[in-house]
Amino acid sequence: MIPTHNRGDLLCRALTSVQAQTLEPLETIVVDDGSTDETRQRVENRFPACRYLFQENSGVSSARNLGITSARGDWIALLDSDDEWLPGKLSSQVRLLNGMSDYRLCHTEEIWVRDGKRVNAMKKHAKSGGWIFDRCLPLCVISPSSVLIHRSLFYETGLFDESLPACEDYDLWLRICARNPVAFVETPQIVKYGGHDDQLSRQYWGMDRFRIKALEKIIHSGAINGQERAAAASMLSKKAGILAQGAAKRGKEEEARQYLLQQNDYSRLAETS
Repeated sequence: MIPTHNRGDLLCRALTSVQAQTLEPLETIVVDDGSTDETRQRVENRFPACRYLFQENSGVSSARNLGITSARGDWIALLDSDDEWLPGKLSSQVRLLNGMSDYRLCHTEEIWVRDGKRVNAMKKHAKSGGWIFDRCLPLCVISPSSVLIHRSLFYETGLFDESLPACEDYDLWLRICARNPVAFVETPQIVKYGGHDDQLSRQYWGMDRFRIKALEKIIHSGAINGQERAAAASMLSKKAGILAQGAAKRGKEEEARQYLLQQNDYSRLAETS
């Protein structure tokens, strides 16, 4: 399932990588989030077998959710329109999951390309499997393009949060990983591209603002307690402190004060959990 917005050229690359899979998917869904370029024509002319869904521009979470709820299969693979799969991506995940019947989410190692050049991911972005909730707290460590997920997880934890303009994937993985282990394919199965101007990380400053909202949600959801709740509260306190410093430097005194209050509140919660 591929959400897209005004990325006609890049979308064709992504769809070509789906066609090249050694394990053919049941269906390929493109959700066009209000594109004004030639996305529809490109899909219909070059990939006529795809299911093409159009919606008015509502954001990537809304587009993903439409694709997820429209899918016919039990297992759903996500792919961002600016990334691509390597040919064995789906087959490697299915092969791994066949021996792990209790696992309902699988992600993979990835290759990073920035501004046309391959780069090494930093240690903080390292991928892994198992019970990884604590590793999900600092930042997003599961790439949507690498995911194969059973639809039952969406019934249990909810879909992507459409109120979050960014870090919506971070929010979802927190909710899922709080209660479920994840499978991990250790060899790279996707190419993740960066450096283009329409990436969400370039459109919004202070991405930790949205991570704080996600952390507040998981803390107050009842899904975690004890050590995990303390770890989430400690991370939220840390991020609020960073944002308070940033707001103070910009002369936003009231904003800095609010973040400092959050920092203190969640620092106390971390100590008492």
